[in-house]
Parts: sequence; C-alpha cells; structure tokens
Amino acid sequence: MKSIVAGQNAANPDEFAELALGVDSELFAGMPGETAAQYRVRMDAARDVLADLRREDPELAAYAQRLMDHAPRPLTTARRTTARRTALEVAA
Repeated sequence: MKSIVAGQNAANPDEFAELALGVDSELFAGMPGETAAQYRVRMDAARDVLADLRREDPELAAYAQRLMDHAPRPLTTARRTTARRTALEVAA
C-alpha cells in the first residue's frame, strides 16, 4: 500500500506524518546524537512553532507536545559537576 499525502509519496512513517500534519517531527522529537547546543536551538524553535500551533490547531499542538515530552535529551557531562563539588569540598 502506498502512502500518498497531497499528491506526494511518503518514504517512511516520519515523512508521512510530516506531509500529513505539515510539521517536521524531528523538530519536536529530536535526532539521535544531537549535541546539547543543537538541542537548545531546536527546542527554542520548537517552542515558537508550538505556540503558533496552540493558537491555530490545538490537536496538532497536543501531538507536537507529546513528541517533545517523549523525546530523548542529550547526555550532559556529569564530570564537571562532580569535579566542582569535589573541589568545593576540599576547599571547605
């Protein structure tokens, strides 16, 4: 069965959702391996788009919000925090 939306063929489920909903799911769900900086930039853009969606299409906004809520977050380096704590504890 072919997945056709607005006369365009969708190559995969993500592309089908993008064509059907008019929203790039990667904007809300993220991409594997993105850095913390890329995550922050993407989330800033996603929040702006989500604000517009809430006014224009609450159902689509709810879908986008679910994608954001379940998206993986980049790993942060706990080493810096641990190193600072250790240095502070030694100084005290």
